[in-house]
Amino acid sequence: MKTKKIPMRTCVISKEKLPKQELLRIVRTPEGKVVIDETGRTNGHGAYVKKDINVINKARTSKILERIMETKIDDEIYDMLEKKC
Repeated sequence: MKTKKIPMRTCVISKEKLPKQELLRIVRTPEGKVVIDETGRTNGHGAYVKKDINVINKARTSKILERIMETKIDDEIYDMLEKKC
């Protein structure tokens, strides 16, 4: 029996390589809006963040995610990320 390949992605904050299911995808849409991508198929510039409160708090304080997305990210996006952890 053939084993199924597990897609791996890198967290932009912690630089860890993890399975895609353990990460959250954040996308800057072509309209410039930042959204959390539940499906993994939203068009735009995407980045993956580990589902961990400490990692999300580090992203909020250090503004790493804003530099990667090249736009301002509202606190409500960070709040939604914390709820999904």
